[in-house]
Amino acid sequence: MTLNKPEMAISYVCDDIKELLIHKNRKYGDSALKPCRVFSKASPTEQLLVRIDDKLNRIMKGAGLLATDEDVVNDLIGYLVLLKISMSKDKNDEILGTAKSIYGEGVKADGITFYT
Repeated sequence: MTLNKPEMAISYVCDDIKELLIHKNRKYGDSALKPCRVFSKASPTEQLLVRIDDKLNRIMKGAGLLATDEDVVNDLIGYLVLLKISMSKDKNDEILGTAKSIYGEGVKADGITFYT
């Protein structure tokens, strides 16, 4: 299927964010979705929400202006993608936990999951 210009732009931007996230994951490890938990015991989802709050707070205070800093936008999009992955994992874990409580520990997750 041939993409029109807006669809090509969407594809390009999404690919750019994907490459940024993969690069950071390789550089820093999987700290967003599997934190080391030295100080905080919060879930990965909660920790991502805190990171997003911090980023938005800096924008509101003028420390990271959206109009002049594309990195701020990329960071927010990246955090939101990671949040979506983490929330999907939370939902999968919840469903698996419910199934195990009903059917026992022999239940295994089948199908595609974003993250384990």
